[in-house]
Amino acid sequence: MKFFIDTANLSEIREAYDLGVLDGVTTNPSLMAKEGITGDENVRAHYKAICDIVDDKVSAEVISTDYEGMIREGKELAKIDDKIVVKIPMIKDGVKALKYFHGEGIRTNCTLIFSAGQALLAAKAGATYVSPFIGRLDDISFDGLELIGQIVHIYQNYGIETEVLAASVRHSMHLIKCAELGADVVTCPLKVITGLLKHPLTDSGLAQFLADHAKAAGK
Repeated sequence: MKFFIDTANLSEIREAYDLGVLDGVTTNPSLMAKEGITGDENVRAHYKAICDIVDDKVSAEVISTDYEGMIREGKELAKIDDKIVVKIPMIKDGVKALKYFHGEGIRTNCTLIFSAGQALLAAKAGATYVSPFIGRLDDISFDGLELIGQIVHIYQNYGIETEVLAASVRHSMHLIKCAELGADVVTCPLKVITGLLKHPLTDSGLAQFLADHAKAAGK
């Protein structure tokens, strides 16, 4: 399973990368705005800064919702760095754009997936990744993890190469459940990844080891 970090914060990206477990980054206009990044030039420069930190797979989202606009923006984003994956919304013109970019050899991430049917359309159009938003489904009393299982099952039925990228992951158990269900990738805040480090028995066991070592050393 690949770990992506869902942020535009460079310090968090560096911390996740230095931990040695980071496979990629996902961003969106909301995350850029949260970091105070505004204006096309500044946004593109920030994407480049992210690419300079990580090894590969930086999802950069188009803003346009029409086919021509998405193609134009996607081409510009892809020029920033070979690590860029163009993020396309799950709408009719977005599906067309996925097909275009697939033909051009440009990787894509189809975002705002909320049903297995949408995931199937995106895969048929050649998306590299699909991003089902499990937390947002949970918010409306639908089991987002059930959707992950559905998509993984359908893709396995037909040997579909599109990867399932679980998004809107809220906590560490979401991540573990996605791993159990066979999601190819999970994207989440840094705290979800570092949350995997924690267990009270690890803490108490380490404290005991250190105490015993101090006794043996006569301290």
